[in-house]
Amino acid sequence: MLFRNRRSSEHRRQRSPRSWRYRVAGLAAAALAVSLVQANVGNAAADRAAAEVAPQAAADVVRVAEFLAECPYTHRAPDDPIVFPGLPGASHMHSFFGNDTTNGNSDLASLEKGRTTCSPDTDLSSYWVPTLYDGDREVEPTGTTFYYLGEGVRDDVIRQIKPFPKGLRIVAGNAKATGPQDNTIARWSCLHAGHVNPSQDFVNCPAGTMLESYLDFPQCWNGTDLDSADHKSHMAYPVAGACPSTHPVPVPKLRQVLRYPVSGDPARFRLASGPGYTMHGDFFNVWPEEELAQRVRDCINAIVKCGFDGTP
Repeated sequence: MLFRNRRSSEHRRQRSPRSWRYRVAGLAAAALAVSLVQANVGNAAADRAAAEVAPQAAADVVRVAEFLAECPYTHRAPDDPIVFPGLPGASHMHSFFGNDTTNGNSDLASLEKGRTTCSPDTDLSSYWVPTLYDGDREVEPTGTTFYYLGEGVRDDVIRQIKPFPKGLRIVAGNAKATGPQDNTIARWSCLHAGHVNPSQDFVNCPAGTMLESYLDFPQCWNGTDLDSADHKSHMAYPVAGACPSTHPVPVPKLRQVLRYPVSGDPARFRLASGPGYTMHGDFFNVWPEEELAQRVRDCINAIVKCGFDGTP
């Protein structure tokens, strides 16, 4: 009996370390289970947070097909390298924006070597309009925004819009208009004075506001010519939300918005080309092809409002 009890006691002592190992393993397993539960809870919480953020991020994207360039005034000259190429001094006075080398002899090669006032500075394009006069004093705009838009055509057409080909030249408006009815593309309004109705001719802006000029360029290209004899017939405006068959390639609509630091009696104002309804604009595309293509793809085709850098 004593011998059996001693063996039993020794047997318990021999099993003791093994039992302890079981106990430790059990505790470890329990800890792992708790850890997995906590991880799952944490992942679920993270998933819920992501699900909550995603709609908010999507809501922050403005569904407008647009990117832009801000291109301050650079210089004045009686030049027009589109209408009077190679003939410096042959035109009425123009105010130029963007590419600061533009003159009567400018072509794509010379403009590509130029500098720009634009933001983004990748835009080497040249933009110009007839100079505005307040009496005999030249007035240059302090706001010079050029919007590239998808509006004016159906959404399915917006998704087909192509970048301008490099070197494309476009003229909008009518420098030879004899009355407001001859230029329905250009319009004048007042910044921060919405009660003043827009007009094809100058408007009377209240003190403390600014005179604004809006001009929309055509957005349908014939797909072949970078210019034409009249500088207009290679381009066209949409009809019923689509491009006509004669000009089947949709390109961005360029909207020129200029804000002049003048107000008051419009009888004081004139353009170098004549009355306010002779407002017109010229665009010579010198965007780098990849930069323009990225903006058309990510902003216009995607119908997303982008800033200067081409991102939402």
